[in-house]
Amino acid sequence: MEYQALASSSYELPIHATDAQRAHRKTRLALAYRVFGALRWGHLGDGHISARDPELEDHFWLASYGVPFHEVTVDDLVLVAPDGTVVRGSGSINPAAFHIHRPVHEARPDIVSAAHTHTPYGTPFSTLVTPLRPITQESCAFFEDHAIFDDDEVDILSVDGGGRIGAALGNAKAVILRNHGLLTVGQTVDEAVGWFVAMERSAEAHMKAPAGLAIGREAALRAKGSVGTHQAGWIMFQFLVRSYVPDPSVVG
Repeated sequence: MEYQALASSSYELPIHATDAQRAHRKTRLALAYRVFGALRWGHLGDGHISARDPELEDHFWLASYGVPFHEVTVDDLVLVAPDGTVVRGSGSINPAAFHIHRPVHEARPDIVSAAHTHTPYGTPFSTLVTPLRPITQESCAFFEDHAIFDDDEVDILSVDGGGRIGAALGNAKAVILRNHGLLTVGQTVDEAVGWFVAMERSAEAHMKAPAGLAIGREAALRAKGSVGTHQAGWIMFQFLVRSYVPDPSVVG
């Protein structure tokens, strides 16, 4: 993997920005990185979680590249402009993060956050190029609500590649990136990361029980009605934070 830092520049946010909302969103984003770090994900510099700015809606926040996920604080977050430059905060970003997240956010104005990293089960499962089946309760959350990006480009080198991911994602909550791994989205950072962890757990079940019996469509849809809602994804993240970041004040 080769990473080249994108340029940084100085930028002042509008004085009428919703500062409290921005601060809250950045706190949730820093906690999300901490959760990924606690799960021992992203140790090779792979992966990224984004949060759309609440006012500059074509900008999004990421963790500065090189900061270990388990150490991320709100001061480590940088604001990325539509052209890929860092306009707030100190540091650089993984260009692949920009190439993926910018077009995904552009394609889905309804979302606040997108999450992706390389995981022990999601990545190998993605090589099968097959959708999740409703073989566990968690996998029912994604029943008829995820897509497959069936493409050779695993190192996303341009926003064109990310645009194809956004097109494959459509209106779903998640997409399996062939030979690459998982990507989830949400109306909040909490929801996007809750879905990511649930999807990784679903991929684990599929890898360990490849011939597992799937439940019927009606039962899967009923389960999805309780475990697949926006609120359900959000709730999952609350448990993750309490389990892996017992003192949320550490992110600042």
